[in-house]
Amino acid sequence: VQPMPNPSPEVVEAAKRVLEPLARGLGIESLPTPAKWCEDFSAQFDALLELRPAAASFTFDILSQEQVGRLHAAGILVIGMSTTVDEALTWERAGADAVIASGTEAGGHRGTFIGRQEDATMSSAELWPAVIRAVGIPVIAAGGIMDGRDIRRALDIGAAAAQLGTAFLVCDESGIDPRYKQRLLAAEGHPTRLTRAFSGRYARGIENEFMRAMSSVERNVPPYPIQNALTGSIRAAAAKAGNTEMMSMWAGAEVARARGMPAAELMRILVSEMEEQG
Repeated sequence: VQPMPNPSPEVVEAAKRVLEPLARGLGIESLPTPAKWCEDFSAQFDALLELRPAAASFTFDILSQEQVGRLHAAGILVIGMSTTVDEALTWERAGADAVIASGTEAGGHRGTFIGRQEDATMSSAELWPAVIRAVGIPVIAAGGIMDGRDIRRALDIGAAAAQLGTAFLVCDESGIDPRYKQRLLAAEGHPTRLTRAFSGRYARGIENEFMRAMSSVERNVPPYPIQNALTGSIRAAAAKAGNTEMMSMWAGAEVARARGMPAAELMRILVSEMEEQG
């Protein structure tokens, strides 16, 4: 659960000095210090209890048993993210109703909360069966799933469900920046990789100029959410300018197989592909 950070002025200024050459390229002469580093998790948690969705899924860190109990008392199913077997077992002990096993191919931020993020390197093919063997709660497979054949493979080894992200980012209804969407649709031949340069937490996206410029220093940037807040104005200016080389373009390792179409059509195709394998 994310505490409110309180970085020293020295840490903040050092991080800003690293980012300012890139910011100036976007017309930002002086990188602003954010008014706040992140949202108040306690307030968000209270709002969740008030709204009472059918289920709530958590990506960074882990809830306490008491928090899981409060969600259950409100009729909310709890799903946790894991990138290692230990994390999946920890979510099970906390009382989660299901756990997501996210292989390293997954796009966007890694949910690692035990040990070093750099050490959570299990691929989907390694992680899914290991977690399925280890826990007694339903396992949701994630990471590199792009079509119905991928879903069928996950279900066949014992996953209860599959979670797709990148596959839906290119759908007509997706609200991402249109230029970001076009980069995803034209991703063949363009590598993705993990970086902590944008946010201070490892996340997978299409490699671009920002990632390359920060590659030698990204291990030293402040942790999430400090770096994430500091790069906010850079990402906003890049989006306004249509400069995808300075935007975070989160995407999974299999993004080249993404198919642009309405979400309903993609769902029909995924089901058809699953049935063909059935």
